[in-house]
Amino acid sequence: MPLKKYSPTSPGRRFMTTADFSELTKKEPEKSLVTPLKKSGGRNNSGKITIRFRGGGAKRAYRIIDFKRLKDECTATVIAIEYDPNRTARIALLEYTDGERRYILCPHGLTVGTVLESGPASDIKIGNSMPLVNIPLGTTVHAIELHEGKGAQMCRSAGTSAQIMAKEGKYVSVMLPSGEMRRVFGLCRATIGQVGNIENENIVIGKAGRMRHMGRRGHVLGTAMNPCDHPHGGGEGHTSIGRKKGPSTPWGKPALGKKTRHNKRSDVFIVKKRGAK
Repeated sequence: MPLKKYSPTSPGRRFMTTADFSELTKKEPEKSLVTPLKKSGGRNNSGKITIRFRGGGAKRAYRIIDFKRLKDECTATVIAIEYDPNRTARIALLEYTDGERRYILCPHGLTVGTVLESGPASDIKIGNSMPLVNIPLGTTVHAIELHEGKGAQMCRSAGTSAQIMAKEGKYVSVMLPSGEMRRVFGLCRATIGQVGNIENENIVIGKAGRMRHMGRRGHVLGTAMNPCDHPHGGGEGHTSIGRKKGPSTPWGKPALGKKTRHNKRSDVFIVKKRGAK
């Protein structure tokens, strides 16, 4: 997917790049696979803002994606590749031999007319889904389940992929994009190949307005606030953070690099942590 550049007719246009969408074959989504999507504005179910600087943005409709890929009894043909405003990856529309249609994440290199299948007996071919235990070592995969039958949870964004590294008993060791090596139950499913839209990481937003279209509002630096509003606030002129306790959130919690992972239950599945030398 090549990127589209613009003439510098304004400061916002000077370095802006967008996708050229040349790989898309269909503009309108499948009506039966679309549901309304309500905006939260960063608020939880109590109406309290739990994520700041969220709100507005373009209206979207949610495309229902088949992350489970449990339809093993029949094959499917790719009939379209579409844009999804809710994710960085493209989505592919499949039509099964019984007439049912479903969306999946579009792997890199998938084209219209390709026949896909799922299940333990599937071929090692881009777009096919099968249990990890049936995938050869060294194979590149994406859309990986963490719990059997729950649906894909890892490697779902544009350009991401993981690699099958080892098999030991009931578990398969997978190297994730972060560098973490993790053991996953062998009957959990994954899809062969790498998620498409690889050039997405090279897109330059160019101006603040595009971020507003995505529903992200501007941030205010803590150093620009008053001391009563933020621990970084106060002082004469533009100051650095300069605190003994280091950078912090508006509520005094450590920030900017402080690890926040507290999930001891799954630590036993991590063979090598990300960033470990």
